[in-house]
Amino acid sequence: MPTSTFKEFEAQALAEGFDEVLERTWPADATLDTHTHPFALKARVVAGEMWLTIGDRTQHLKAGDDFALDREVAHAERYGHQGTSYWVARRN
Repeated sequence: MPTSTFKEFEAQALAEGFDEVLERTWPADATLDTHTHPFALKARVVAGEMWLTIGDRTQHLKAGDDFALDREVAHAERYGHQGTSYWVARRN
């Protein structure tokens, strides 16, 4: 069942074994070139929109959409004209 508040998302993520849960906010039209993270993650977009590119596949994500990445997966991010906020749980 999808969680509707940050506290619920955080509690569920910690119960699933994630180590930390944050809210990230990106400014309008920000871009991050291809990079990796030393942690696995799951996230939920809560405001705005973003595009997540892995290899040759780009996913358009809007408020309410979830995404996940394994550790060290190369990806790029682009954020929408209104900026973007998402909740993210990290497994270090």
